[in-house]
Amino acid sequence: MSQRIGTPCVGVCSTTVGDTVCRGCQRHLDEIRDWLGYDEAERRRRIDELDALRVAVAARFLAVSDEALLETQLVRHRIRVRPEQPPLSRAVELLRVGRERIQELSRYGLVRQGDGLDLTPARLFACLNEALGQAARARVDHSLTDSQYSG
Repeated sequence: MSQRIGTPCVGVCSTTVGDTVCRGCQRHLDEIRDWLGYDEAERRRRIDELDALRVAVAARFLAVSDEALLETQLVRHRIRVRPEQPPLSRAVELLRVGRERIQELSRYGLVRQGDGLDLTPARLFACLNEALGQAARARVDHSLTDSQYSG
């Protein structure tokens, strides 16, 4: 069973080492700082946005072939996810935690596709994580540009 968490934080905050966008949760440092000041609707909107980003990027590399098996592995490895978190977003967390130990993705309910076809789980996560970082920075850049023109 998944544990409910109040933020998209995964405990790997790279903003403490100078990143403006966290490599763990893909939030901008302003979002991290301001999180507790957001109302529930704003938190939900941002979590949904981050989940959509993760799903879009992860789909370039892998697919979930068995949601029940994925969930079993998440519980087995005590990986915290949100109940409403999409399976492909959950798969990103599984790879983040288990990329060095996972040998066969099918045992975790995952299958490689597209850009991830010939990659080991560790390399797959490295490529996926890099693509996530680029997409997250583009999300922030787009958001900042929108706010400049709307204010």
